Amino acid sequence: MAHELNISKAQPVLRRNVSLDTDEIWQARVDIAACLRTAARLGLEEGICNHFSAVVPGHPDLFIVNRLGWAFQEATASSLLICDFEGNVVAGDGVPEATAFFIHARLHKMMPRVGAAFHTHMPNATALAMVEGEPLVFAGQTALKFFGRVAIDENYNGLALDEGEGDRIALVLGDKDILFMKNHGVMICAPNIAEAWDDLYYLERAAEVQLKAMGSGRKLLSVSPEIASHAAKQMREGDPESARMHLESIRRVLDRQEPDYRN
Repeated sequence: MAHELNISKAQPVLRRNVSLDTDEIWQARVDIAACLRTAARLGLEEGICNHFSAVVPGHPDLFIVNRLGWAFQEATASSLLICDFEGNVVAGDGVPEATAFFIHARLHKMMPRVGAAFHTHMPNATALAMVEGEPLVFAGQTALKFFGRVAIDENYNGLALDEGEGDRIALVLGDKDILFMKNHGVMICAPNIAEAWDDLYYLERAAEVQLKAMGSGRKLLSVSPEIASHAAKQMREGDPESARMHLESIRRVLDRQEPDYRN
C-alpha cells in the first residue's frame, strides 16, 4: 500500500552555509524516533504506511519525516529524512512515502502553526472514522481533552498523491488540531512533537473506551457542553507541561529497553 515518491536529492551546494547537524535538530530527530518506536509498541501503526513529521528547528521551510519502507519499530534518529516543501530530500538516505510528502509538506507549508503532524490508522480512532456521525461522543473524561478541537473530513478521495489533495486536507483542518479523516484514519496536529505525541496517545485511549462503552448496547451518557468546555480548558492549561513529561517518560523507557532508537 505504500507508494514511492519520485523526488530527488537536493544538491549540497543549495545549503552549503546551513547546518542541519545542530543539537536542537538532533534532539528533534531523537524525539520523533521515540514517538515512532512507542507507537509501534502500542500497535498504533499500520505496516509501513503511517508517518510522523515535524518542522526542523530553525528552518520553517524544512520538515523531518520517517522514510519509505521502514516500520515504526525500526526508526532511529539518523534514519529520518529532512525534506523541503518542493520534494527534495536535503538530508538522509531514502525518500518519504508519497502520501506522507503530499499531506505533511502541504500541512506544514499552509499551516505554520503546525509544528508536528502525526498521521496513523490506529485501530480505535480509525474505527470511529468509519461510522456515521460525529466520531467522538464526549462521554469520558479523556475525550474531553479534545472538545472543540476536532475537524472532520467527510470527503474521502482515495490516496493523497498530489498537492491538491494535501491542500484540501489542510483547509479542512482549519483552526482545529485533530482531523478525523472519514474512511481513512486520523491526523494529529500540534505546535511541537511532545504535544503531538500526547494527543495521539490520548485520542486512541478515548476512542478505545468509547468503543467499549458503545459495545455494551447501553446509551452513552454525554457530558454537557458547558462542563465539557470547562474541563477541556482545564486540561489545555496543563497540557504543554504534561506533554513534555509524557515525552520524557517514553524516552526513559526506550533508553532502558531499546536504546538504539537514538542512533
